[in-house]
Amino acid sequence: MNAPTGISGDGKFATVCVIGLGYVGLPTAAVMASRGLDVTGVDVNNRAVELINQGKVHIIEPDLDILVNGAVAMGKLKASLAPVPADAFIIAVPTPFKDDHVPDLSYVKAAAKAIAPVLKAGDLIIIESTSPVGTTEQLSQWLASDRPDLKFPTAGENSENCNMYVAHSPERVLPGRVLIELVSNDRVIGGITEKCAEQAAALYDQVIDGKSLLTTARTAELVKLAENAYRDVNIAFANEMGNVCDEMDIDVWEATKLANRHPRVNILNPGPGVGGHCIAVDPWFIVDGAPDQTPLIQAARHVNDQKPLSVVQQVIKAAENFTNPVVACLGLAYKADIDDLRESPAVEITRLVADQGITVIAVEPYVETLPEVLADVEKARLDDALAKADILVLLTDHSPFKAIDPATLKGKTVIDTRGLWRA
Repeated sequence: MNAPTGISGDGKFATVCVIGLGYVGLPTAAVMASRGLDVTGVDVNNRAVELINQGKVHIIEPDLDILVNGAVAMGKLKASLAPVPADAFIIAVPTPFKDDHVPDLSYVKAAAKAIAPVLKAGDLIIIESTSPVGTTEQLSQWLASDRPDLKFPTAGENSENCNMYVAHSPERVLPGRVLIELVSNDRVIGGITEKCAEQAAALYDQVIDGKSLLTTARTAELVKLAENAYRDVNIAFANEMGNVCDEMDIDVWEATKLANRHPRVNILNPGPGVGGHCIAVDPWFIVDGAPDQTPLIQAARHVNDQKPLSVVQQVIKAAENFTNPVVACLGLAYKADIDDLRESPAVEITRLVADQGITVIAVEPYVETLPEVLADVEKARLDDALAKADILVLLTDHSPFKAIDPATLKGKTVIDTRGLWRA
């Protein structure tokens, strides 16, 4: 196949435009820039754009600041409020859900509208945002509507005359290890057509060490959703066992440890719920597409969504032992040692406790200000919280909390949702 317009004769991509500079988009842009591509990152957040162009970052991820600073200094990475012409476009924008867990593709559609004017024949467009099945095909239709002069692919139809390439390659990285896994993990790459998948693989092969696994766009979309739904179901089992152990006055941590001595059993540890943009959201995308075929996935979502309420009830019960109790909620991020508060059960628990009229202070060492939903909650330093609180609620197993002297906890009522302080 002849090289598309804008790509070198050896099939190499030279320029990339990344739409969305959040927890996936910025690391992706930085990694590609570090591998020699000229990358423009686009975001609607003016402050983020300014910081990146200064070689700084607006999110916490190990070594990301160093990589961004180097890429900007070398002139390989710059940030902008608007898309620019490029050989490839990567869309890494939010894909939340609306009321009743209906997928919200408005950010993807806005990204399509934004890049349409700068597209040229031969360009590659990839969605990395986790998406409901059919989103990549919808993106191609949106682009075709805005640019009728270009020929976009359609699933199931002859694509010989298409001069545009559209694909889906979902991110599959773990916060705290994003830069490592962006390079080392295998990539599932789904094209609307086979040629679309091949073009996307050619781009990723320039920047990753893992394998490129080619499939259809719809399969790639479902693979990512299935991965997170699988994890959600397993977490739900652990959380349900936690509820059972609370009811039966059994140490869930000991029970789980002993059960896992069986060679074919690997039960997860329970927690305060499920957070983050992936596991708490993605299963609903499957449910929306196949509601009658997903009773297990829906049940798991119910268990995990209800888990924060059981923690709140424990706090309320403990508060009954004090006249004017002070509750310290330790950790707001959904995962240890990151600043990501998206869909965090810790935020929900903190808010619900404060709504009871209980004095609540929060400790979150990785964010500067509390979210608006916690307007009635005081942000405190860890040492101040330990001194003031009657009840300590450990919600996130951040490293600073692991280092707490057990003697400091004496005389306090402790609700440890992570099993961090078990003797």
